[in-house]
Amino acid sequence: MRAAAILAALTLSAHAQWTIQQSNTIADLRGIDNVGHGIAWASGTNGTVLHTTDNGATWLLCKTPPDAEHLDFRGIQAFDANTAIVMSSGRGDLSRLYKTTDGCQTWKLVFTNPDKEGFWDAIQFSKNDPGINSGIVVGDPVAGKFPLRTITERFMTSAGHKDTPKANSGEAAFAASNTAIFVYGQTFLLGTGGSGGARVIRPAEHSFGEIGWVSYPSSEVPIGHHTETSGIFSMELALDDAPFPLLARRGVAVGGDYLKPDDSVATAAFTTDGGKTWTAATIPPHGYRSAVAYDAPTKTWITVGPNGTDISTDDGRNWRALKPSATDTPDADQHWNALSLPFVVGPHGRIGLLNSTALQPAKP
Repeated sequence: MRAAAILAALTLSAHAQWTIQQSNTIADLRGIDNVGHGIAWASGTNGTVLHTTDNGATWLLCKTPPDAEHLDFRGIQAFDANTAIVMSSGRGDLSRLYKTTDGCQTWKLVFTNPDKEGFWDAIQFSKNDPGINSGIVVGDPVAGKFPLRTITERFMTSAGHKDTPKANSGEAAFAASNTAIFVYGQTFLLGTGGSGGARVIRPAEHSFGEIGWVSYPSSEVPIGHHTETSGIFSMELALDDAPFPLLARRGVAVGGDYLKPDDSVATAAFTTDGGKTWTAATIPPHGYRSAVAYDAPTKTWITVGPNGTDISTDDGRNWRALKPSATDTPDADQHWNALSLPFVVGPHGRIGLLNSTALQPAKP
């Protein structure tokens, strides 16, 4: 029965998937955040920020933040049509946070990385918990530890944590899609990689004090090949069946080696206990993957990368390619960096919108 179910999942035909949109930019895009109600924001190289208020029918190029013409905006978090925080990644003070409250007509520099050797990888705010308006910025290790900063959106205060996760030798996080960290409720999961292998780091339960979390257990994850360019690039938990975020259990992590985009070995793993243990996918995505997202209405996981798009309907155990249909452009499944459903972004200003029928099972 199990083999038959896997075969059925793999032989389902795919519907039309990504509709390529007009972005009006050639910047490489790695930041994308869908607010809902047709509102989304995207970010990329050369200080580029875009936003839409009509579900992508029109993408407007924002005014460049002050002194940001050469910055690489790897992450963006948005709150409505007027308010967003964009994060640049770079060595030392090239990692910055800017905020707009007027639909990107003006920007304010609100924080600069104080670590001269630091490099920010991701900024994420809590998912599915509107009562929490704080997020976390995480960067590559400094002095043997992963720096964490809590960012409060309303007052834009920034607090560094005194006790932060220790990094193994050769370990780092990846700034490929702004999803190396997944923040939910008042906790998070951090995915890493590097020559020491991939881990998921999380705060211990009941370990939050006046100076932040004080204990960080971790779990090895069977993703990547213990090289500097491989590991976990993205992760997410399914929050739809949890009474509140802290009880989320089902999750997926994806990655691989970004220098070997066609290598499908060790590119995905799944958890059923909230990230404490991870199991390699039986049938993995067919290449390196930089972003993963969960579509709750169809209970489908979708992951993207340079060479294609894959979906899983059994919580990450088995993946199948989502290929372009006759009505799609021939490479509609490829050349993607980051996800915030229903939007996907990639190099050279590439933006796609997931068609509403793409994740529905095909009729017999």
